[in-house]
Amino acid sequence: MKEFLSPGNIALSAVGVVAGILVGATPGLSVTMAVALLASMTYSWDTKTALALMLGVYAGGVYGGSRSSILINIPGTPSALATSFDGHPMALRGEAGLAIGVATVQSVIGGFIGLITLILAAPPISELALKFAPRDYFLLVAMGLSLTGRLAGGSLARSMVGAALGVLVGLIGMDPITGEGRFTFGQPLLINGVHFIAAVIGLFGVSEVIYQLGRIGRSTAPQARIAEVGGVFPGFRHFFKYLPVTIRASVIGVIVGALPGAGGDIAALLAYADAKRWVKKPSRPFGQGAVEGVVAPETANNACIGGDMIPMLTLGIPGDAVTAVLISVLFIHGLRPGPLLMVEQRDLFWFIAGSYGLANIFLFVFGLLAVRPFVKVVNIDKRILMPLIVLISVVGTYAIQNNIYDVFWMIGFGVLGYFMKLGGYPVGPMVLGVILGPLADINFRRAMLAVQGNVPLFLWEMVSHPISLVLTLILLSAFVPSVSFAGVRNWIRLRRMRREVA
Repeated sequence: MKEFLSPGNIALSAVGVVAGILVGATPGLSVTMAVALLASMTYSWDTKTALALMLGVYAGGVYGGSRSSILINIPGTPSALATSFDGHPMALRGEAGLAIGVATVQSVIGGFIGLITLILAAPPISELALKFAPRDYFLLVAMGLSLTGRLAGGSLARSMVGAALGVLVGLIGMDPITGEGRFTFGQPLLINGVHFIAAVIGLFGVSEVIYQLGRIGRSTAPQARIAEVGGVFPGFRHFFKYLPVTIRASVIGVIVGALPGAGGDIAALLAYADAKRWVKKPSRPFGQGAVEGVVAPETANNACIGGDMIPMLTLGIPGDAVTAVLISVLFIHGLRPGPLLMVEQRDLFWFIAGSYGLANIFLFVFGLLAVRPFVKVVNIDKRILMPLIVLISVVGTYAIQNNIYDVFWMIGFGVLGYFMKLGGYPVGPMVLGVILGPLADINFRRAMLAVQGNVPLFLWEMVSHPISLVLTLILLSAFVPSVSFAGVRNWIRLRRMRREVA
């Protein structure tokens, strides 16, 4: 308690949160990259001092991605992708301040729920996460892909086409199991595949720039409304009104975070799909500025941080890329994360928990204070703002791997996304396909290898293991149209009325 509340660590936590928000709000600059850079810079620092700064960057970075998602419809981080589905429509309605305020409050709530779970339930959740087999990961990813139908908007067929195209793009490159090239056509440049960040920035960012440049001189009413900040703090009624969505999204975030290799992007997408399925009367239709569409993903991706740290601290297994870097920092300083850490270095566990809680407090303060300066960005003339967005996108994309070909991919996806918009094809399903397609592929093939290609045995394992059975039932329920239930209810009601009349 005494150490994480020292003036130096408090200051570093605050600086880390501000830096994290800026990094997260910049498309292409990932939280992992920022923490990795800090790991090399803080090599000679005291362990706890370095962790205070990194945890601040971690919390701020995951939240910061929502800023660009809401204001300019470019997810700053993959975990903010789902936030753009309803966050940007809210901004177009003149509710940019409310959208950012909701994202801030829910991120803090999700962060504290993840922290409490980390403190109270780390050992049992870690044991549950270790029981997940490749088939369970495949089912989780399939649940994410099932979101394609829920993003359909106008046309399910067009969304399916976009998702299939995204999966195809995601499979380009070296086969992770055989090591052979897939869809490379003998071109060495394609062997490393297409980085999904380049696809996300191109499809959401560059395509939007091209679209907006084509509208210069026309009515700017929707963009002008983004500059209308309105109320920022959503109020305490908001907390109680959306409490069910918050609880469900938090549970999803913590569990997904505790799964090694599954990060905030999957948690946010699953939470969004869950909210879209279970919220019967949203504030507005999903995809048109529903508050629930911001509440669910922002709660889940920050609750995921607490979940990510559970396997890191209790088992020494990283929950995502950032915790992998944090583990390396602990190793550099002579510490070995795992079961013994909870016994031999218990003070370090409480320092990490306390510092993360402190970072969430700063997130609440800076997140709400810095709304208006961010919103004013959209007041800049398009002829200046659009080239700036392109410049940031190019720098961010190049920074992914220091590879100019990522920039070319980004531009290509931008042009493709522009024509998709003109043709009425939503780009969201394609991004889902690019991100989740390779994960579905690798986990499905691992599951098949585990049963030596025996399909009946694979299907049997999906229903004979408790975790797999639960996930299979949830996945199947996603394909049962709710209209069927409504039809059955109406049929029963009509039948009852006829009996009463008779």
